[in-house]
Formats: sequence, structure tokens, C-alpha cells
Amino acid sequence: MAYKINNEACIGCGACVDACPVGCIKIGEDGKAEIDETMCISCGTCAATCPVGAPEEE
Repeated sequence: MAYKINNEACIGCGACVDACPVGCIKIGEDGKAEIDETMCISCGTCAATCPVGAPEEE
């Protein structure tokens, strides 16, 4: 299953963007991370890297 970002928790630090091995995460116009779920390989790196636990497995 792909990961998604809990926008209420995301602080827009970009840690998940830098850590994602497939480059499926970007910072959106609202300053929060966004995951392209069609590219996500569900590796969990974003969740392990995020300091506030914003990435959540669907």
C-alpha cells in the first residue's frame, strides 16, 4: 500500500523529499509534502525519516 501525508501533521521540512528513493514526494504550493501514490513503492523511508510522523500507510 502507498503512503499518504497527514497534512495536519506535516511541517514542510522536506526530510521525506530528500529521503525518498524514487522521488515521488514534493513540497506542494501549500508548503506541505505531497506523495504521488502511483510512484510510491511503500518502502517506508519517508515515515522513518519524518520528524513528526506525517507520512502514513494507507
